[in-house]
Amino acid sequence: DMAEPIQQLTRNNNPQERQSIPFTLIQRKEKLGDLLYEKRQYGKAKWACIKMKEKQYEQSICLGFMKLMRYICEQNSSGLYLGITVPIVTIVHTNEAHSAMAQGVTVAYYLPEVLQDEPPHPFDSDIIIEEWPATIVYSR
Repeated sequence: DMAEPIQQLTRNNNPQERQSIPFTLIQRKEKLGDLLYEKRQYGKAKWACIKMKEKQYEQSICLGFMKLMRYICEQNSSGLYLGITVPIVTIVHTNEAHSAMAQGVTVAYYLPEVLQDEPPHPFDSDIIIEEWPATIVYSR
């Protein structure tokens, strides 16, 4: 099922073709010279998002990512490969008391700058295009 998206990604797997999402660095945490994480602020932008709720957290992330890859690799109203932006963001949800992780996650893909004004519509109805306000992201 994923052969075509993987082939498309492989054909387009030049690091120069990956668009980094513009951000402002807020904090950088290192240990013994190794980067542990960065705290970044991204500006207001449109993202393709999918909410997943599988039995295991890792399954939710993997399946959500695969569905987004199909959207990126031509299963969209433009019929074109949209290009990779990095990072792909995973939002971990918590219960109402914020004391434990919830089962569901959101996996999100920042739409490239050229698509921000008019993003292609996904064929998969589980994927929605959302405009996020300025957002804080922890990246590793």
